[in-house]
Amino acid sequence: AAACIYYYALYFHIGETEKKCFIEEIPDETMVIGKYRTQLWDKQTGSFLPATPGLGMHVEIKDPDTKIILSRQYGSDGRFTFTSHTPGEHQICLHSNSTKMALFAGGKLRVHLDIQVGEHTNNYPEIAAKDKLTELQLRARQLLDQVEQIQKEQNYQRYREERFRMTSESTNQRVLWWSIAQTLILIVTGIWQMKHLKSFFEAKKLV
Repeated sequence: AAACIYYYALYFHIGETEKKCFIEEIPDETMVIGKYRTQLWDKQTGSFLPATPGLGMHVEIKDPDTKIILSRQYGSDGRFTFTSHTPGEHQICLHSNSTKMALFAGGKLRVHLDIQVGEHTNNYPEIAAKDKLTELQLRARQLLDQVEQIQKEQNYQRYREERFRMTSESTNQRVLWWSIAQTLILIVTGIWQMKHLKSFFEAKKLV
């Protein structure tokens, strides 16, 4: 996903030892909240049931430099939060820690995942109650938070453009040097062929 100010929900299926990862592009200094719940497949009813209490999920988050910023064990339902300190692609991975094969008798575990990024992580009703804000003050607070997140997004886009420009310049420079090398090889090859032909004709003339 390329958007950086968003909220989305999805679900996916995993096996007992399977790991599922998602890549999210996130600006720096941006809070991310993830919530999940699991459901086990029940063969008898042919439907998904709430997960058993013994089931756990492991959540691991890596930053763009592949540094682990969160690695923690949770229950069948969980909530995790982290704040990005490096702009770029963050990897969010989940997998079950269950070693009870009976739990996966149907071969499927459904995981519902909600991701909130940026200003969507703020609980404004709670903020209004805590700070005793009027409706107008709360709306102004929301707008300020939105402006701040938009600025982070713009900074991140500039960061991406700068990286793209540097990559393009580096590629162009390598292409230029390769072209020069090819030209030099052709010139050297041409000179060698001319000398070889000259020697050949001189030898024929002498015979």
